[in-house]
Order: sequence, then C-alpha cells, then structure tokens
Amino acid sequence: MNPLFTHPMGVGTWAWGDRLFWGYGRGYREEDLEQAFRESLEAGVSLFDTAEFYGFGLSETLLGRFMAQSGVRPYLVTKFFPYPWRLSRKSLLQALRGSLRRLGVEAVDLYLLHWPWPPVPLRVWAEALAEAYERGLARGVGVSNCSLAQLAEAKAVLDRHGVPLLANQVEYSLLVRDWEAHLPTLRREGIALMAYSPLAMGWLTGKLDPRNPPKGYRGSKYRPHLGRLERLLPLLEELARAKGTSPGAIALRYLMEKGALPIPGAKNPAQARRNAEALRLSLGPEEMALLEGAS
Repeated sequence: MNPLFTHPMGVGTWAWGDRLFWGYGRGYREEDLEQAFRESLEAGVSLFDTAEFYGFGLSETLLGRFMAQSGVRPYLVTKFFPYPWRLSRKSLLQALRGSLRRLGVEAVDLYLLHWPWPPVPLRVWAEALAEAYERGLARGVGVSNCSLAQLAEAKAVLDRHGVPLLANQVEYSLLVRDWEAHLPTLRREGIALMAYSPLAMGWLTGKLDPRNPPKGYRGSKYRPHLGRLERLLPLLEELARAKGTSPGAIALRYLMEKGALPIPGAKNPAQARRNAEALRLSLGPEEMALLEGAS
C-alpha cells in the first residue's frame, strides 16, 4: 500500500526560512518554527513537506536541525527544482544529495519533481527519479504540479522500471477544486493527491477580509474567488462554532474527507495546533454538501 495513505495530513514548510514571500525573520523566527515542529508531532502529524527551493535550502536545513535536536525522524518529503541550467538527469541526483546533506539523512521518504517545466522533457526527469529510487536515495518518488497527461507520462516511465509513482502534489482547496473529480481514480491507481495551499494562503482561516483584500500576491491570486469567499466564510465559521474548532480546521477536514492529503503551513505552535484539530473532526454528508455548494 502507498505509505502516504497512512498520513491523513502533513505540514508544509514553504514559509520555513522564506524571506521573500513569507517574511521569515520578521513576524516569526527559528524558535517559532521549532515549536511548530514539536507541536505538530505531539498532535499526531508526522509528515513534513519541504523543497530545496524553499528559502533556497534553508527550509531543509531548519527541518534537519529540528529533527536532530528532537531525535525524531518523521516522514520526509522534498522536491527537485528544474532550474533552466539543469540539463541532465545527473543534476537531479546531485540536487537530491544536497537535500540529504541539509536534512541530515541518508534517504528521503518521498522525492518529487517540483514542476514539469522545459527545457528538459518530463521523461528525462522521470528516468532520474527512477534512478534515485534504485540507488536508495529516495524510498519513494512522485511529481508535483503535473496535469493528467503529464502524470500518465511520468507513470509510464516509472512503470517500465517497476517504480511506483506515489504522489502528485497540486493546489487543492475549497476554492481550487480542479482535481476533486479525479481523486477516486487516483486512489484506485495507488497515487496520493497531496494538497498544497489547502487553506488558500490563509483565506480559509477567516483572517483575511474579501471586502478589503490584502495587497500583493495573496490578494491578486484569489481576487477571482472573492465573491465565493463571501458565501463560504460564514458557513465555515458557523460549522466551526458548532464543532468548537476553527474555520481552517473545517476546510482541511473537507479535503481529508474527499481523500486528499493536505499539507497546511505552520509558522508557530498556535497554527500547528489549529491545523491538527482537523484530525479529530468529522463532517457528515449534509455538511459536505453545504461546503460543496458554497464553494
């Protein structure tokens, strides 16, 4: 069985060390992240998703440091970024070894191609993923941000090597539901759908106001969804009050009930605790239908 199916939720670490987008070092620091790491583990969340691109390696370094200090080895996911100057399959193996050094481990549990971008054909990166698996540097491999056609192409290459494709990591939330219809088929194929930005970069926590959206990327990216947010947020808040939890936990539980593996970010222990509340929730068919309709 795909080991990802045993993890109902993970922690995304894009913000760990990222100064450009998330402002690491201003509103939160290393000690906040270490507490978020420990709080997540204590709450039963034992999958951490990082990438060499996050903080240009600092995310992996911080995660490796927290593991060494705690003595805990969670399920590790990291990713290869296909920079345009990386033109051969050897560059993937070199990048993976760099990730292993920063994480302080001999192998990761899951290694993903971050984006299926040119100029290198997807099949070349799929061959390199198979080699990483065969060399024992990655215990599992997968892709991220692939379309259905690209997923099939990568899977065909890996199948020839007898290497299972474990995951496709894509954006999926109550606001971005493009992949929802494909979840049952992916599950039958043994492929986990890992949902990044499952809280729509904070919009589904109720902390942002659609009538006064923030400036910058988070405001512009979700501008087409502001009308839906005005319908959806009151329902999330109503369900959260009824269940004694947070709107974000309801939004995460919806994805889990659909069969996805959400990986919300956590920059401090309070966020980690709120995210983990989703593990102890349940949503009935009527509640799921209400959320589907509002979103």
